[in-house]
Amino acid sequence: MSAKPIEASCHCGAITFEVDGAPDEVTNCNCSICRRSGALWAYYSPKRVRFTAAGATDIYMWNDRMIEFHRCKVCGCHTHWLATKRDHDRMGVNARMMPPDVVAKARVRRFDGADTWQELS
Repeated sequence: MSAKPIEASCHCGAITFEVDGAPDEVTNCNCSICRRSGALWAYYSPKRVRFTAAGATDIYMWNDRMIEFHRCKVCGCHTHWLATKRDHDRMGVNARMMPPDVVAKARVRRFDGADTWQELS
C-alpha cells in the first residue's frame, strides 16, 4: 500500500473515513450480500482506519453473525464491515467509497464467497 492517506466517504458524506494508504488489491466477492451491494473490499487493520465523521451506520448481520456490515443511515452505502468473533485485527472497507483513480490502480481479486470459498482469479 502507498504511504499517502486516502480519504473516503459514502455518497452523502455522513460517513467519512481515512486509511493510511491506497490498497494494492481489492476483493470482488460473489456472496449473496457482496454481489448485491457491489462492494469492492480493501482489507486493513482497524488501527489503520480513522472515521472522521460521526455519522451513524445501520448494522446488518445474518446467519452465523460473525460479520457486522455497516451502511450509512442516510444514503444506504455499504461502507465497511467488522468481524465480531475472530480476526479482530482485520476489517473490510468498501473501496468504492474511495476516489475512482485510487481504486483503478488496485488489482481486483475475484473471490467465490457464494460456494467454494476459493479465489477465482
